[in-house]
Amino acid sequence: MITISLCMIVKNEQLTLERCLRSVRDAVDEIIIVDTGSTDRTKEIARRWASSVIDFAWNDHFAAARNAYFAKATMDYILWLDADDVLLPEDCEKLCRLKRSLPPEADAVTMRYHCDFDAHGNVTLSVRRARLVKRSRNYRWEGAVHEDLSIREGTFYDCDMVVTHRKPDKTADPDRNLKIYEKLISGANELTARDMLHYAMELHQHRSYERAAQFYLKFLECDQLSAENRILAYTRLADCYHYSGDRQKELAMTCKTFEYDVPRPEACCRIGYFFMERDQFIQAIYWYKAAIAFQPSNDWAIHNLVSATWLPHMQLGLCYYRLGDYERSYYHNKMAHGYVPGNENIVRNIRLLENLIRRVDT
Repeated sequence: MITISLCMIVKNEQLTLERCLRSVRDAVDEIIIVDTGSTDRTKEIARRWASSVIDFAWNDHFAAARNAYFAKATMDYILWLDADDVLLPEDCEKLCRLKRSLPPEADAVTMRYHCDFDAHGNVTLSVRRARLVKRSRNYRWEGAVHEDLSIREGTFYDCDMVVTHRKPDKTADPDRNLKIYEKLISGANELTARDMLHYAMELHQHRSYERAAQFYLKFLECDQLSAENRILAYTRLADCYHYSGDRQKELAMTCKTFEYDVPRPEACCRIGYFFMERDQFIQAIYWYKAAIAFQPSNDWAIHNLVSATWLPHMQLGLCYYRLGDYERSYYHNKMAHGYVPGNENIVRNIRLLENLIRRVDT
């Protein structure tokens, strides 16, 4: 059976740290925590749980902090989590079973990360990441912000375990990552391809759509990009052009994703909306149905689950309503309601359609 070091970086995480550690304690053999300057009770909590608590002078570089904790691990494999992550009981049990059954040739284990949820607890965004790595491979973290493990060779093992993000009841500095990137740029540092992508995503999040588009395009000029990264960049570009009001470029960027894979639900919904805005409801229906029918692949790095569940059903309800087909409209609104029962717009739609159907029947 393998042994596992849990490694974490923290700062002012007194609201979430113990919850995280309690959720995983039965599955790990040591806990290494690197503190980057906490001023609350974080280190006090960490010392109650951790084998080692290390102070790290913060230098605006997340990868450097993570590499510091990797250097202190002593077990066969290293598991990394953030303080606002948890393992649900069934996933902790899966990790315990994995310790007993992991093939010895496995260098890295990928797990699903459920990182965003709607008000009803439905997962809206899920990504697959390498979470457990063999210590002897000496893998390193790269990137000042949105850091990632650099695993250029090795044997991967994909498991069905999930790490669940639980947002804390505090608000982090929303500009922190953007400030770090802009400091890098002002210091004449050359951005790597992944830095360009993540800087574009930070600009995007801050609604600087024109500048975000510039960096997405710069990223797409880089060599040796994976199909997943190209799909991500073109999808985000389409979103920038949508909010900038350029529908033709939005459509063009969406269609570019088809060069790297079949149309994914997010692209289908975007094209459906393109036609729906033009009252071309038959075409819109085709694309929204495609979004619902498509089965996501486990190989996808990112799953946008909204685009495969309630959103296309709600839009199909609108399309059929505009075509006067109230029965089909009612069906799709009811399907959408099953995913988001508290959505007031969908509830109103259902009531309206029930009244319309009763009038037709009488």
